[in-house]
Amino acid sequence: MKYRLFILFLLLCTPGLRAQEGADSLAQQPVAATTDAVAAATPEALWDLANTAYINGDYRTATETYERILDEGLSSVKLYYNLANACFKEDRLGKAILYYHRALREAPGSNDIRYNLSVAEARTKDNIAQIPEFFLTQWLRDIRHAMSCTAWTVLSLAALAIALTALLLFLLAQRMRPRKAGFYTTLAAAVVFLLASWFAAGERREMLDDTQAVVMNASAVVKSSPDKSSTDLFVLHEGTLVEISGELENWCEITIADGKKGWIEQRAIERI
Repeated sequence: MKYRLFILFLLLCTPGLRAQEGADSLAQQPVAATTDAVAAATPEALWDLANTAYINGDYRTATETYERILDEGLSSVKLYYNLANACFKEDRLGKAILYYHRALREAPGSNDIRYNLSVAEARTKDNIAQIPEFFLTQWLRDIRHAMSCTAWTVLSLAALAIALTALLLFLLAQRMRPRKAGFYTTLAAAVVFLLASWFAAGERREMLDDTQAVVMNASAVVKSSPDKSSTDLFVLHEGTLVEISGELENWCEITIADGKKGWIEQRAIERI
């Protein structure tokens, strides 16, 4: 009788043991499942994950997640801006300045991006004096940067439509007053069309310009020629903006804001 009770006890306990083993197996699955879910996450899910990480102060995770979105071939002003902010929080000035500049190319009229860029540039080690520009050139550039390439294009098309409509009014009107109104409106709209088209073309050239770059290394020596054994001219530090004027193998000829020139290794800089 005791033997039968013992067998019955084992039969009752065994399913519990198997259930516990199954529970342990299931407990191990969420970790792998979470990893797979992140790897297969949609850009929208990655965006939410990165924003949450940034809010929680996990800037490294935010940076890595934003960069994963970029790796998928997607980009936007907000993505560049948030990524730049995350890099700045990690004290990665080179990357922060790089992405602020890329965000500015998408939204040149954004005061927030320009302010954050100025704050980041103020923390760089190189204090390079810029060559003064003619005031009219700077004034026209500021006007051009007030809107994006798309906005200037839309404005130019609207001005063209108004000019054509006013021209028809001038040609078809019988009275002198409507003809004068059509004539002057045509002239004004034509001027706006030309200026807007010029600004749109300038913004497009700047967006497609690949001659600007940012120093990524903590420090980089600028040489007199594309040769490691050549004379050292000066040293640039992370975050400094340079203009590429030539290339030779793994070297780039650069110009900095004060007009100085030299050669730097390509791996030390990254194009905007």
